[in-house]
Amino acid sequence: MNDTMKNKLQNSNISTWIFDNMVTIVFIAFTVFGFLVSEGITFTFLVNELASRVFRNAFLVLSLIIPVLAGLGLNFGIVIGAMAGQMAIIIVRYFNIGGLKGLAICILLSLPLAILFGYFTGRLYNKTRGQEMIASLIVGFFADGIYQFIFLFAVGVLIKVPATHPLIKPDAIGLRTTIDMIPASEGGLGYVIDGIMRVPFVWAALVVAIGILALITFKYFKNKKATSVKSNKNMYMINVATCLLIIGISLYQIIIDGSLMIVKVPVVTGLLIIALCIFTERIMKTKLGQDLRSVGQSQHIAEVSGINVDRKRILAVIFSTVLAAWGQIIYLQNMGTLNTYGSHTQTGIFAVASLLVGGASISNASYKHALIGTLLFNSMFIMSPEIGKALFGQVLLGEYFRSFMVYGVIGVALGLYVWKTNKKSRKAI
Repeated sequence: MNDTMKNKLQNSNISTWIFDNMVTIVFIAFTVFGFLVSEGITFTFLVNELASRVFRNAFLVLSLIIPVLAGLGLNFGIVIGAMAGQMAIIIVRYFNIGGLKGLAICILLSLPLAILFGYFTGRLYNKTRGQEMIASLIVGFFADGIYQFIFLFAVGVLIKVPATHPLIKPDAIGLRTTIDMIPASEGGLGYVIDGIMRVPFVWAALVVAIGILALITFKYFKNKKATSVKSNKNMYMINVATCLLIIGISLYQIIIDGSLMIVKVPVVTGLLIIALCIFTERIMKTKLGQDLRSVGQSQHIAEVSGINVDRKRILAVIFSTVLAAWGQIIYLQNMGTLNTYGSHTQTGIFAVASLLVGGASISNASYKHALIGTLLFNSMFIMSPEIGKALFGQVLLGEYFRSFMVYGVIGVALGLYVWKTNKKSRKAI
């Protein structure tokens, strides 16, 4: 192959990479631009806000991965799992059970609810094969209507409760709009996971960077002879450089006792997120995971191979719904309050947008996409008001821009996916 052909191939690879990661690149540029033009955001403030938001939302975003790999697309229906988590919290708060005991009961109560909801949702997706994403949006609205009916009207009328209970509205019908989770130290569910152990952000970043560096180095040298690894040598070097940079900054902050030392992160929540990443990665290497991948790649071939396609799809939805329920519990204990009728409404939209921002698509997603997307998406949320203030003198414009970016990124990502799919089909023909 001559130099001209090599240059053309290299340029083609670069162009393809840029196109495939266009949404991610735009969000990175947006975050950097926002940090440069804003006057009220310091690096310490940005890291503190990001740490809080990422630990709060990552579990929910990770719950989307298994349905994507199983060919169900982007499961907007995780809002139903979020409702299951909230129902468990409401029951536990009603009986005023707090601390780790209350959290354990929330997890146990949400499990059968989420399995039941996930089963019926999966059955629906099997009936609407090929239109799962639209069905997941509609079923989310339908389930929200039932949820509102139960807690806004049935509680106090059909479900008899004491009129004087602090969770019940003054007219003794329905739950109050806002339910205080109450800090775990005072016998509630607030910060029950986050409050177990907190460490400075730089220490956490140092440990994670060293762990990632060791892992990628081990994998690289273990598979050094593989062609795919050789072709990814540049990416390996970029990852190593990034890890070394994080290690250097962390050590510097520790030595000088810098401003980042005041930023604390919840250790147990972080470990739960890491555990879910490992679980998602490992389960896809099991027989069940291989079956799910086969169903995602071709339902017809999977069925011919003896795989019960409908059952595997339902299992994928159940996994996602259960994880979403637990993710909502993690989210709400971090927030400290439960908006009874609103906390779950945007769960699906925001989680899907975060996953797409990380570079995922309708047919491909991983924990890396979820974590990167959560980081960049929440960076946009922090930066939007400051950009609106810096460029237009109005914070409100930044708030509008948030909504535009949330729905815009979903539309652009879906449009690019359809365009690439059609392009591949034309080439095949």
